[in-house]
Amino acid sequence: MKTLTRYVGRDVLFATLAVFAALLSLFAFFDLINELSDVGRGGYTISAAMIYVALHLPSRLYELFPVAALIGTLFALAQLVGNSEYTVMRASGASLWQIGWAVLRVGIPLAVATFLAGEFVAPPAERLAQQMRSAAKGDGSRVVAQQFSSGFWFKQDQTFVNIRSVLADLTLVGVRIYEFDADMRLSAVRAAETGRFAGDGRWTLSGVKATEIVDGVAKVSSAPTWTWTSVLRPSLLTVYQVAPERLEIPVLWDNIRLLGAGGATRTGRFEIAFWNKIFYPAAVLAMMLVALPFAHFQRRAGGVGFRIFAGTMLGLAFFLVGRLFSSLGVLNDWPPLVSATMPLLIFAAVAVGMLAWIERR
Repeated sequence: MKTLTRYVGRDVLFATLAVFAALLSLFAFFDLINELSDVGRGGYTISAAMIYVALHLPSRLYELFPVAALIGTLFALAQLVGNSEYTVMRASGASLWQIGWAVLRVGIPLAVATFLAGEFVAPPAERLAQQMRSAAKGDGSRVVAQQFSSGFWFKQDQTFVNIRSVLADLTLVGVRIYEFDADMRLSAVRAAETGRFAGDGRWTLSGVKATEIVDGVAKVSSAPTWTWTSVLRPSLLTVYQVAPERLEIPVLWDNIRLLGAGGATRTGRFEIAFWNKIFYPAAVLAMMLVALPFAHFQRRAGGVGFRIFAGTMLGLAFFLVGRLFSSLGVLNDWPPLVSATMPLLIFAAVAVGMLAWIERR
C-alpha cells in the first residue's frame, strides 16, 4: 500500500505543479497585458510593468493553488483511469478512502505552502508592487483611498480621530482629533493639514489649529507642528494600498481591534478576510477531494479534456461562491466565520457525500 500511495501521490503532485505553472504563466500574461495601457505614464516603462507583474505573482500563487490542485488531481486521475491503472488498483483491494489519503498526503504540504505564501510572501510583495507602481507613474501624492465619504475614522480611549485621506506614501491628509473628558464632553478639537509617522507611536502633524474648551471657554491656538501619540501605525493603513484579503493575519487583527473599538466602525470585511486567511489553505484539500469522484467516470463518459474543463468550471464556481458569500456577509452582517467558511464547507460536504455514495455502490 505504501508503494501505491507514493505512486498516486507522485502523479498528483507532478500534475498539480504543471497545471499551477501553466495557470501562473497565463495570469501573469494577462496582468502584463492589463498594465500595458499605463505604460508611458510618467516613468512607467515596460520594464517597470514587468517588475510590477513579477511582484504581483505571489498573490496570484496564493489565489491559484486550490484551482491548480483541483485541475491537477483531475488530470492525474484521468491518466490513471485512461490507462486502466485505477481499475487495477480498485480490483486489487485499494479502497476509495486509501486512494483519497494518497491524494491528501500531497495536498497537506501544498496547503502549508499556500498559507506561507499568503502570509509571509504575498503581502509585502503586493505593497512593494503598489509603491513601485505609484512612484514610477509619478503618483506619489495620489490619494489611495477613503473608507467613507468623510474619510477614515477610529476611536482611541476618549478620543475620536478622523483622517480625510491617505496618500500613497502613507502621509495623512486632513487630520481631525476630537478629545472628550471622562463625562464624554468635548474638551478639545485639533485640526492638522498633514501628518507623517515619526516612529515609536508618534506622528508629526503639520499646520495644526487647536480649539480647547476650559470651563466653558474656547481657546484657539495654532502651531506649525505638533507631536501626536497614537496607537495608529502605518501598517494599519496598508489597507489603503492592499485589499484586506491580501493582508497578513496580524495586520488584519490590528485593524479589527482598532477600528472596532467602541463600535465606531464596521469591521465585517476585515473579519471575513481574517477568517478567510486562516481557512483558505484548507481549500486545497477540499478541491482534491472534489476531484476524486471524477475518477469513477468511464473513459467514454469524458476523457482528459472533459475532466480539465469540469475542473476549471468547479474551480471558477468555488472562487465565485467564495466572493459571493464574502460580499453577502458584509452587506447583511452575517457572522464573519460563517461567511468565510461556508463555501469551503459546502464543497467539502459535497465531495465527502459523493465519495460515500460511490463507496456504497
